[in-house]
Amino acid sequence: MSRRFDLAGKVAVITGAASGIGRAIALSLAARGCHLALADVNEAGLDETARLIGNSVRVTRHRLDVADAAAIAAFPAEIVAAHGGIDVLVNNAGVALGGTFELISEEDFDWLVRINFEGVVRMTRAFLPLLKGRPQAQLVNLSSLFGLVAPPGQTAYSAAKFAVRGFSEALRNELIAAGSTVGVTLVHPGGVKTSIATSARMAEGIPERLRARHQARFEKALKMPPERAGEIIVQGIERRAARVLVGTDAKLVSLIERLMPVSYWRLLGRRL
Repeated sequence: MSRRFDLAGKVAVITGAASGIGRAIALSLAARGCHLALADVNEAGLDETARLIGNSVRVTRHRLDVADAAAIAAFPAEIVAAHGGIDVLVNNAGVALGGTFELISEEDFDWLVRINFEGVVRMTRAFLPLLKGRPQAQLVNLSSLFGLVAPPGQTAYSAAKFAVRGFSEALRNELIAAGSTVGVTLVHPGGVKTSIATSARMAEGIPERLRARHQARFEKALKMPPERAGEIIVQGIERRAARVLVGTDAKLVSLIERLMPVSYWRLLGRRL
């Protein structure tokens, strides 16, 4: 398998493309001449992403809820009609949920897993046949810093992001064993300055003063501009990298987790 992926003239589908990292990935891909199918539930945000990209590449916008299995099953035909095929699938869409396991409702836990994990699996299942039809193709799944370590108050989020990690690594090994031309890039962003902290759901039992304090703490840790994160991720796609750690914090946490696989939170809890 070639290690270099020329993105000019290719077609990429990006979920969660209305803002944040998804929008930044779209802009970096467009700068390389990659045509784009932008997907999100936020149609106004998709319009803004398309406006920022301009007319340098072909851009289509698609309202898609990645928690909707039927919508995902129908989506590949929509993309084939619009673009003829797909070379890159970026599973970026995600949500956040704060609160301890005992405070989080079963409904909220399942809501997050449907979007952050099951959405990735369904999108991959739907588009893998199209990816396999290309001479070179790349599946890009976004995990998280919390797919490397699991902090208290993030049971649902970490469960889903660890699941994305396990799914992606197992699928990569299956594709390698089969001699497939489809590569798998697993991305672990650190603290990227997006709206994920302010838009996160919080367990109902958390007092308002604690909600505000937790959100302020998370927002403080989100430092990297999304444009920089998007560029790092797209550079990883070009290299067909198996793993992309976005930010010094992600690299440091990955190292500490390897050195202290059980007791890492004694150290990281004070920093994060």
